[in-house]
Amino acid sequence: MSQPSVLAALLSGLRSGSIEVVDLTQPLSSTTPVIQLPPPFGQTQVFELEEISRYDDRGPAWYWNNFRSGEHTGTHFDAPVHWVTGKDLADVASVPASRLIAPAAVLDFSEQAAKDPDFLVEVDHIKAWEAEHGPLPDGGWLLLRTGWDARSGSQEEFLNADENGPHTPGLSPECARWVAEESPVLGLGTETVGTDAGRAHSFDPAFPCHSYLLGADKYGLTQLQNLAALPPTGAVVLAGPLPIVTGSGAPARVLALVERS
Repeated sequence: MSQPSVLAALLSGLRSGSIEVVDLTQPLSSTTPVIQLPPPFGQTQVFELEEISRYDDRGPAWYWNNFRSGEHTGTHFDAPVHWVTGKDLADVASVPASRLIAPAAVLDFSEQAAKDPDFLVEVDHIKAWEAEHGPLPDGGWLLLRTGWDARSGSQEEFLNADENGPHTPGLSPECARWVAEESPVLGLGTETVGTDAGRAHSFDPAFPCHSYLLGADKYGLTQLQNLAALPPTGAVVLAGPLPIVTGSGAPARVLALVERS
C-alpha cells in the first residue's frame, strides 16, 4: 500500500485542525498606520480605495475598486533593491518563489519593549535564545515579537513619536550586522512600521537593518500581527507580496502554519 504524499498529509492536517493557519497580516485600509519621514523626504501613500461600480448603473451586477497604496504600506515585504546597499539586487518580482515559504524562529521581547519602547535586541539576546531553542533556521525568518501589534489601530500610538522622533523597539546596529552577515536566516520580520528601531536614524550606519540585511540579499517583513500565536520554533511562514516589476517591496498577505497537538 502506497504511503500518503506529503501534500496529502498537509491537506489532511489543515482539514483536521492539527495544522493551524495563523494570519500575520494587518488588514489594509485608510486607517492603517504608515511611516512618516521628516521633510524634505518624500512620503508614502496612505491606502485608498476608489469605487468603480457597486451594483449600479456603472456596473449593475458587480462591485469593484481601484486602489492606491505605497509599496511599504501595512504588512509588507522589503526587497533588497529597496535600499541603496541592495540597489543592484532583486526587485520584489524577482524574489524566488521558493524563498517565500520558510521556517520561522520567534523571539519574544514583548516584556522588555513594554518597559522600554526603545529596547534594542543585541547579539547576546539571540545567542541566549539559541542556547534554549537551538540554532536559527537556515534559510528561515527571524521574527521579532515585541507586542507592538497591539498599537496598530492608532497611527499615533504605533509610531510613538515625539520631538526627538519615533520610539519603537528593534535591533542594535551590531545585531543587525550579525543577522545580515553571520546568521543563516533569509530575513527579519517585525511588528513595527519598519524593520529598524524607531531611533535608527541616528545609528551608525543609519537604519542598519535596511542597510545590512538588504545589502546582503536578505528580506524584511513588517507590521506583522499575531506573533504571540506562534511557538518559538516550528512554524512555517508563507509570505505573499505582490510581484510588482521593478518594485522595491509590496503589501503582502503573510500566513503561518503551526502544528497543534
